[in-house]
Amino acid sequence: MAEAIIIPISFFLAIFAVTYLYFTTRNKERMALIEKGVDANIFFKAKGEDSIPRWKIILINFAVLLMSIGTAIFLASILSNNFNVEEEVAYPGTIFLMAGIGLLVGFTMTKRLEK
Repeated sequence: MAEAIIIPISFFLAIFAVTYLYFTTRNKERMALIEKGVDANIFFKAKGEDSIPRWKIILINFAVLLMSIGTAIFLASILSNNFNVEEEVAYPGTIFLMAGIGLLVGFTMTKRLEK
């Protein structure tokens, strides 16, 4: 019973702690720059005319990831039915392998698109 209460509370406390540390350190860095007289605009990326919107990059990576997971499920069913590989091994193995390949392909596509 106690585990059902402690786990969600600790999860939200961890999220709060990470967020708190992120914002406080960011504020301290910027205050130190202001004290030294340096412009704090170095943290903001200049948006040029040729920059790609962030939602397109996320969409490309998400689409490639979902396609690779779908391919992995298809390959795992072929492995388990035709080559007598156990389902407990075939499905997780091919899903993780193809998801990793999909993320790598999405990264290279994004890098090529930014050039």
